[in-house]
Amino acid sequence: MARVSSKAGDGRAALLASLEREIRKLSAQSVLFSNAISGRLGINSSDLECLDIVNLGGAATAGQLAAATGLSTGAITGVIDRLEKAGYVRRRRDAKDRRRVIIEPMTGLERKIAPMFASLSQAMARLWSTYSEDDLVLVRDWVAKSYPVMVEETAKLREPPARVGRRRR
Repeated sequence: MARVSSKAGDGRAALLASLEREIRKLSAQSVLFSNAISGRLGINSSDLECLDIVNLGGAATAGQLAAATGLSTGAITGVIDRLEKAGYVRRRRDAKDRRRVIIEPMTGLERKIAPMFASLSQAMARLWSTYSEDDLVLVRDWVAKSYPVMVEETAKLREPPARVGRRRR
């Protein structure tokens, strides 16, 4: 096996550190963008993210939405109440199990929200046009593989912190 020089290792470490900084900047800006959109829609940013999950994934139960977000079922009930009141989702009884309630996006939701993303979509299309198809496949692969990592890491943060030693009284 070829030995990697420390210079090459240093270059990779610097590249990875730079990549992490850029991803953190993009993530922060994405949160700020989401806040701006949610403000225009008259809902909070967590509700907007839940709405996006329902809109992208299709109809879901409150339990599925809670599992996808890591929020408690009580918190999800509040989210659904607010989104329903704002006219973005509706509840319907599951035809197979009347005890279950399905949350689904309202018809026309995409037409209502899409204009707020139009400028970003156009700007991203211009950016993506500078990359080859192979580059875009690589980026898509990275994003797709990063998503479950983020879901898992988010779930870890929602767990109660581990106790370090117990104090005796």
